[in-house]
Amino acid sequence: MKDYYKTLGVSKNATLDEIKKAYRRLALQYHPDRNKGNKEAEEKFKTINEAYAVLSDPEKRRQYDTFGAEGFHQRFSQEDIFRGFDIGDIFKEFGFSTSDIFSTLFGGGKRGGFRYTNFSSPFGQRGAGGGGADFADFYTRGAAAAKGRDVVHDLTISLEDAARGTERLISIRRDNRVEQISVKVPPGIDTGKKLRLAGKGEAGIGGGPPGDLYVRIHIQDHPLFRRDGNDIYIDREISFSQAALGTTIEVPTFNGFKKVKIPPGTSGNTKLRLKGEGIPNLKERGKGDAYVRIHIKVPKKLTAEQRALIESLAKQDM
Repeated sequence: MKDYYKTLGVSKNATLDEIKKAYRRLALQYHPDRNKGNKEAEEKFKTINEAYAVLSDPEKRRQYDTFGAEGFHQRFSQEDIFRGFDIGDIFKEFGFSTSDIFSTLFGGGKRGGFRYTNFSSPFGQRGAGGGGADFADFYTRGAAAAKGRDVVHDLTISLEDAARGTERLISIRRDNRVEQISVKVPPGIDTGKKLRLAGKGEAGIGGGPPGDLYVRIHIQDHPLFRRDGNDIYIDREISFSQAALGTTIEVPTFNGFKKVKIPPGTSGNTKLRLKGEGIPNLKERGKGDAYVRIHIKVPKKLTAEQRALIESLAKQDM
């Protein structure tokens, strides 16, 4: 993710004058007229202008500092970044003769969102009237149809929703407005998986297609169940006598309570399987299993009668 401060070589506490001076120096260094045919310099020049468009605007800079690079780009498209950015004044200081280099870099004018008139370069090429790779031509080429930026949105759901599937309404900032989008979450989804919604990202550039929206799933911890792949584990505690004599208990599952038979002589940490009571497979048929893990409760305090019975048992064991 782009760090605009590093791009311009300034600190996060830099003043507007310091940012402007750094931009002037780098813009002249990487100007396309000074770097004919150098694609790397052209990309550097474009990135420099993007960084200056953000850091020279107090509100955009505040948003960038508040949300960080990734959060900022989730809220601002490239059109938003350059909207209202007029470099005419600063390029006049460089020696350019211009009545209107760009009213805005994105939005209005020709296809691709650029508009420029009567632009001439101090390095010998004329923008609107002459040939060659001048500044305006460079940005016009950059405005060729391009896919919009993809957007990632984090969505947290319960383990039950992950097992059964769900549908959620999320709010996404697109094209400078907030849009509500319905997201269908399939059964079997796991933490870290991404759901792709084609065309729901940021708007394309120069008539290009919009980017995609990726919904990244996070699943909350459950108070009763622990997930391992498509299987779930349930801890249940039984008494010493139940373990020795056997019993039947009820355990919760995603499909309600199920009866589980505990055979006589069951030891601690025994796992009893409930076939098909786990989480559905995401990409194929079938479900995982549920495992009931048995813990035996040993009493900390005994009555005199209980102690006598256990001592009697202990003698028989010997």
